[in-house]
Amino acid sequence: MIQDMKKLTFLIVHGEYDKFINDIRQLGIIHVEELQEGATSVELQNALDLSSRYDEALKALDFAAENYESSATYMPQPADASKGVVLIDTIERLQKEENSVKHHLDATNDAIQQLEPFGEFSWDNIRELEQLGYVPYFYVANNKMYKAEWNEKYYATPIGEVGKKTYFIAFSLDGQEPEITAERLFLPEESLSVYQEKCKTLKEQLASIHEQMLQVNAVDRASLEAGKIANENDIQLSKVHLSNENLMDGVVKLMVGWTLKENAERVVDYLEREHIFYEMTDPSFEDNVPVKIKNDKFSSLFEPILRMYSLPNYHDIDPLPFFAPFFMLFFGLCMGDMGYGLLILAVSLFIVFTKPSIAQFGKLGVMLGGMTTICGFVTGTFFGIDLAKVDWAFILPIQPYFINDSMKDSFFGYSPMMIISVIIGLIQVLLGMTLAGCKAVKNYGFIYGVGKFSWVIALLGATILFGLPLFGATLSQPVCYVLYALIALSALGIFFLNNPAAYRQPSTLKKALGVGVNMGGGIWAAYGMATGLLGDLLSYIRLFALGLTGGVLGSVFNSLATEMSPDIPGVHEVVMLIILLLGHGINFGLCMISSFVHPMRLTFVEYFKNANFEGNGKEYVPFEVKEAKTQ
Repeated sequence: MIQDMKKLTFLIVHGEYDKFINDIRQLGIIHVEELQEGATSVELQNALDLSSRYDEALKALDFAAENYESSATYMPQPADASKGVVLIDTIERLQKEENSVKHHLDATNDAIQQLEPFGEFSWDNIRELEQLGYVPYFYVANNKMYKAEWNEKYYATPIGEVGKKTYFIAFSLDGQEPEITAERLFLPEESLSVYQEKCKTLKEQLASIHEQMLQVNAVDRASLEAGKIANENDIQLSKVHLSNENLMDGVVKLMVGWTLKENAERVVDYLEREHIFYEMTDPSFEDNVPVKIKNDKFSSLFEPILRMYSLPNYHDIDPLPFFAPFFMLFFGLCMGDMGYGLLILAVSLFIVFTKPSIAQFGKLGVMLGGMTTICGFVTGTFFGIDLAKVDWAFILPIQPYFINDSMKDSFFGYSPMMIISVIIGLIQVLLGMTLAGCKAVKNYGFIYGVGKFSWVIALLGATILFGLPLFGATLSQPVCYVLYALIALSALGIFFLNNPAAYRQPSTLKKALGVGVNMGGGIWAAYGMATGLLGDLLSYIRLFALGLTGGVLGSVFNSLATEMSPDIPGVHEVVMLIILLLGHGINFGLCMISSFVHPMRLTFVEYFKNANFEGNGKEYVPFEVKEAKTQ
């Protein structure tokens, strides 16, 4: 539900401005509108840059905590926001040192890798040979490509073998490079032991840097987080300072804010007590009103999915309570396997009880896993096993009730789940049209919703009149007459009230033209409905198709596991288990992706389009003091 807002306009004398800003910040229930949209200042830009540095510093500490182990125990210090910038500088310095050490370590390891096949030798001895006229050349060649003639001609001497390659040294007495068809190597200018010692030193330096990062994380992380919060408060304050207009040469400042209707009394009490000039009004249609949505515990679980698209704007009807049950159902139909549903349910329950920070996502998983389990049970699918075809004694009594292809005769020869998917789609589309009518009534008046409600009544009446008999239902004659009458009345609304604004004209002639405008609009709407509705409904077949695909793939992996496992006791079971785990792991991953993506597509495209959902809502963010978390 979108909560009601009140608009506040303030006039503040320059001398009282700072106190007013501090007071409403402590009050913490007023969203300040940016009058100078897009404006910035040096202070704000510096604070924004510092915010990015805080984020990067915290990411660096998180990475260190996850990937390195400390050799000591540190005592956390109380949070001190004033240390924030110093800590950022420290972390950035450590990161630069780490990058430098890693760069040198990589170069040192490369040198070691080149020298290891040749072992430990002294470059001084090599240089003595050069002075005697024996110029050395280092090579590597495939074992099969090494030629024994090089031994006599160029004094070639194999030094070592790594894999299928021979590393050797050759000499030239005339200063010309030997004619050897092998890869020439240019070795580093220090001995292997020197680089090994250097590598040891660099690793110790790297470990010391990591230990310092872990120490900062253990001792001063609270201070870093407190500094980040303080900087966010500075950003918010800087934005508020830019959200006013100077009047009368800066003597008076104009500010606009928003507060929840339920908090209006608290705001008024403060303004009256401090003698601040203000005006409180209801939002006009043209206002860009911030939005705060509040729903029941079930619907709120699906709010992250809605935010992937957009928050509703103030003039929308909150779609969350209406699409949440459908999304849950769509997910269950797309997964369509009782075994996968139980797996999701188990993992989600584990998250709920062991991971408080992400418990909300765990609860969402419980809903989705539960619905998947129900849908898998209804269709009789368990880890790719078609329960309608097994001869398990405890399954036999309920096999006739599974919704599967054995019921095709009752669904015109089509798969029952395909028809059910289309019916579910029709229900959601009609719900969307109903909400579009309610939105028109909310924003413009009842007459503006008549045209949209007429389509719902006409489609629902036609579905009952012509659809139910296809499934064997018999409608009495009076019922048929009532349905025909409703469809006829709906046609009047469709063709004469689809654009009531056309009748709001000053002259009789223009009002008469409004009839033509509505007739033309009705014809165009009928064409759009005839062509668009079918496409919308057919989109819902993907619910059936994805559930079927997951079940078929699961069945295929089951068959591969039983048929490709060697018929050797012990080995057969192990190979079978590996194939099942890998196969169902792949299938589960693909099903999870498609079960999120396609329900979102049906919601964001078909449903939102028919519900006339506009979105692009601006979130209600009250101006308040953010507090750092206490340990």
